[in-house]
Amino acid sequence: MRVFLLILIIGFQFPVCAQKQDRILTEKIQQLTKGFKGDVGIYVRHLKSGKTVTINADTIFPTASMIKIPITIGVFDKIEKGFLNYDSLLTYRDSLLYEGEDILGSFKDGEKISLPKVLMLMITMSDNTASLWCQHLAGTGTAINEWLAKNGYQHTRVNSRTPGREEDRSKYGWGQTTPREMSELLVSIHQGKVVSPRASERIYRNLVRIYWDTKALSQIPPYVQVASKQGAVDEAKSEVVLVNAPHGDYVFCVTTKNQQDQRWVTDNEGSVLIRNVSRVLWNYFEPDSKWKPAENIEEWKGD
Repeated sequence: MRVFLLILIIGFQFPVCAQKQDRILTEKIQQLTKGFKGDVGIYVRHLKSGKTVTINADTIFPTASMIKIPITIGVFDKIEKGFLNYDSLLTYRDSLLYEGEDILGSFKDGEKISLPKVLMLMITMSDNTASLWCQHLAGTGTAINEWLAKNGYQHTRVNSRTPGREEDRSKYGWGQTTPREMSELLVSIHQGKVVSPRASERIYRNLVRIYWDTKALSQIPPYVQVASKQGAVDEAKSEVVLVNAPHGDYVFCVTTKNQQDQRWVTDNEGSVLIRNVSRVLWNYFEPDSKWKPAENIEEWKGD
């Protein structure tokens, strides 16, 4: 009976039965990964047709900043349960600082900022100081991981600053996931199934306002709504994307690890792969589109 219930839970969370591998698209994507110097994981699902591409889709990869999606879910879970007020006015302290180029890190000790702005900075700007603050407000990685486990996510976890996950942190960094789980988590947000419909809507609105748009997003027309989150560390690049395309929504996640190319440049091998996959998917699912990305636009902003 326990095994049967587990199958039901997994089947509900990830609709494997309705999926069918798209052979032609799979071959196109596999061509893009040939010769890649590192490990690659890719998951694609066209929500209307159920067509999929799975390449190491259930292998664990580092999330880097993609873990900020589960973190924001953790905060909204606290809000929905009444432990936090969405319109709270928070006080910034220097002890929260995570060294880098973050906007929040430039605040003076004692300055005030509203919780919605901190949540926006975490997702839109990928502000690390805001993200670590939100992780604490959510009840730390422990509470976030409890939500993930309860909702059927077996592999997606927060590792950093989370007791008992030190070994995982040394291997994967701040967080870990699989291409399938991260993709389907984004689908659940889009469908209003995460925490509550109103929480899902607010999370999704933040996810469609991404500043870092020179990878996957650069290959999708700017007038098409897209929810996404990137992740990048020296040895790994990743991005999860849900495109509200004219002929049907589609989701995909590209992840890498153990990359030989660790340069922080626009033509990093992992970044190029993400752009190429995004371009192929847009042209495949929207073959009538006349739009073409502007050349070299990524050079304006870099990585």
